[in-house]
Amino acid sequence: MLTAMTSLPITTTTLDGTHNFRDLGGLPLSDGGTTRPGVFFRSEALNTLTAEGEAQLAASPIGVVVDFRMDAEREAAPDVLPTSRPFQVVNLSVMQGALAGAAQAAFAAPPGAAAGSGAAPDAAVTDPAATKKMMEQVLAQIPSLGDMYVSMLGGGAAAFAEVARLVAASTDDAPTAVLIHCTAGKDRTGVSAALILEAVGVERAAVVADYASSAANLAGPWADGMLAMMKKMGAPESPALVELVTGTPAAAMEQALAWVDKNHGSCAAYLQSGGLTDAQLAALRARLTA
Repeated sequence: MLTAMTSLPITTTTLDGTHNFRDLGGLPLSDGGTTRPGVFFRSEALNTLTAEGEAQLAASPIGVVVDFRMDAEREAAPDVLPTSRPFQVVNLSVMQGALAGAAQAAFAAPPGAAAGSGAAPDAAVTDPAATKKMMEQVLAQIPSLGDMYVSMLGGGAAAFAEVARLVAASTDDAPTAVLIHCTAGKDRTGVSAALILEAVGVERAAVVADYASSAANLAGPWADGMLAMMKKMGAPESPALVELVTGTPAAAMEQALAWVDKNHGSCAAYLQSGGLTDAQLAALRARLTA
């Protein structure tokens, strides 16, 4: 049972109503020790929090919520946050250009396709064949997960560096721990988490394993519901679609991290290319590993 906020971090192990929430503390560091709990968290969107989940969040050390979703996603499924104390909400975009356009279209379901979904062109509503064709065109524009992550990395350094700054600036004296999320909490969230974890010295195998664990967390009602919604929107069933919507194959994150290695040398250097200073990087490492 969670207690009132104190000067010591509270280890929050669950938020009722979520499937993919976790504390990123306890991960092994390459030079020994583990990451510090109560500082950095990840999740899927918070639109399904129950009253108990709201109470758990209010009693947690989390005070900053970073939302990587696009406007249409946020409008379709607004986060549920406690009103008993303030939260700093930071909206960041890591999808650019054609990738953002394709994803925006994929998340815009025809009216009535799913509760709380957005709207698509009228033709797609009245003509199932048009809907299917539209979805096939949209999905054809979305790359594999690994390629999608590389695309995010290519234009998202400033946004990912901002997350690192927020984690570095958090303290135990007030609820300022950082929770990052997107819709599923696996792709945009997964890349952000991986960058920060590697930058502070978490073993790569552990970084990849944390990313890969999201698929098992999302399996069942969440994944089934998302796939049913995509099917109702006219998306053709295929292994590629299942992986895109619910998968977290280790190879995808390994591809993303290999791109960082090749182009920047390390995740720390990548974050610094986005504006993270030496002092902020040192503070981030001290905050997550002390």
